[in-house]
Amino acid sequence: MLIKNVGKIDRVIRLAAGAALGYFAYTGSGTAAVIMGVAAAGAIVTGLVGFCGVYKLFGINTCSVD
Repeated sequence: MLIKNVGKIDRVIRLAAGAALGYFAYTGSGTAAVIMGVAAAGAIVTGLVGFCGVYKLFGINTCSVD
């Protein structure tokens, strides 16, 4: 079970960063565009779900609700 470990402000920042990266991936080309697209997808998914595997690995929790 995935326990939320990404707080509200962190989620908003991730969604905004994901949207920006997605835009640049869409308008760009080549390997950099693919990398930005993958990063955008990761940021958007973690922003929507509220769980970050890297945070879990390092024991970070920005979510105020337990």
